Amino acid sequence: MAAGPHEQHKLSDPDNDVRHLHDSKVENPVLRWIDQRMPVISMIQLEYGSFPTPRNFNYFWNFGALAMVTLAIMIATGVILSMQYTANTHLAFDSVERIMRDVNYGWLLRYAHSNGASMFFIVTYIHMWRTLYYGSYKSPRELLWMLGVVLFILMMATAFMGYVLPWGQMSFWGATVITNLFSALPLIGEHIVTWLWGGFSVDNPTLNRFFSLHFLLPFLIVGVTFLHVVALHITGSNNPLGIEPKTKKDTIPFHPYYTVKDSVGIVVYFIVFAILVFFMPNYLGHPDNYIPANPLVTPAHIVPEWYFLPFYAILRAVPDKLGGVALMGGALVILFFLPWLDGSPVRSMRFRPIAKWLFLLWTVNFFVLGWVGGKPAEQPYILIAQIGTAYYFAYFLVLLPLLAKFEKPLPLPESIASAVLKRRGGGPLPAGATAKPMEKA
Repeated sequence: MAAGPHEQHKLSDPDNDVRHLHDSKVENPVLRWIDQRMPVISMIQLEYGSFPTPRNFNYFWNFGALAMVTLAIMIATGVILSMQYTANTHLAFDSVERIMRDVNYGWLLRYAHSNGASMFFIVTYIHMWRTLYYGSYKSPRELLWMLGVVLFILMMATAFMGYVLPWGQMSFWGATVITNLFSALPLIGEHIVTWLWGGFSVDNPTLNRFFSLHFLLPFLIVGVTFLHVVALHITGSNNPLGIEPKTKKDTIPFHPYYTVKDSVGIVVYFIVFAILVFFMPNYLGHPDNYIPANPLVTPAHIVPEWYFLPFYAILRAVPDKLGGVALMGGALVILFFLPWLDGSPVRSMRFRPIAKWLFLLWTVNFFVLGWVGGKPAEQPYILIAQIGTAYYFAYFLVLLPLLAKFEKPLPLPESIASAVLKRRGGGPLPAGATAKPMEKA
């Protein structure tokens, strides 16, 4: 039935339309007009302003923000570098040299991008270490952790393809070695390698598709990062104590407290970044990559970038090619199942005395694997890699499940607020809260 004149007037009445607008609290009239119709400002204020956050974060919680800052740097510098780069095997090396010598501030963009990859992995490894130590992968944050592992794998793929682009000796032979690993797969392995190469060896088609994927994957990383942040804001952040907030006294608004704390961390981070870029830009690279790629000359020792070395050591720990590939892939896949492998109800290693020392030993073991991965594939390095690989998997598959059954955790504090006040050595406790003895971390 058609609406009458009176009903039509009611539907088009501007005063009536106001009821459909968002109730914005923004004071600026222009921003309020926008926020009423598309409440982005209110959403940011809700998620990054008044968002309740545990009041006991330490500086390990800065590294998630640092990873996002580094991602922005990598995308910004990468887009500009792509305007000057030529994805052709005859021109790629010279185009990188042209960027370094002839493009205005090209040297700065290139060094910021190449060292930014190393900084990205440094902050990500620390971010993951904090997650493992404080049990942030446990319920209800399993999906948050799994999305983080997906991000880590996407980072590894993006970094590998980016390392190929300068088309130096390590770029070419690194691409040849890593892509050849797929040939270990039964039946379909050789076909996958040929498909990846776009031919019968690493050549121009390989470089072209690696360049395209290296440009595309960071935007996929941005999308997964958005899901990672959404999952974080649904479940809330973990904290060094590993206990959930019980009252408002256990939390503080994210802004201004943690925005200021993150800002301090970002300033320190930029100082370290600047020292690396301006004073030692090639420290984390390999000198052979300043030699143009030559398929007829194999480098004496082919090594990937430093952030791949622990997994490269696991790959070489087994003399069988398929076994090595399976172990290297398993070292990443096993991380997805970590929330279920560790069945302990206590999150933080602060209150798990045995698990803490076994995890610290696992950390040392990871560094040892990285060191061995950069050494020649000979004794005693192969034996050390085999021992390190055995402990890497034993920690997840044997030790954590057993500790969940037999380890006796230390008593947990009553609440975050009571623990914070006790640690500071005084002050009234929150109403109704009683502080239990708490072991020092």
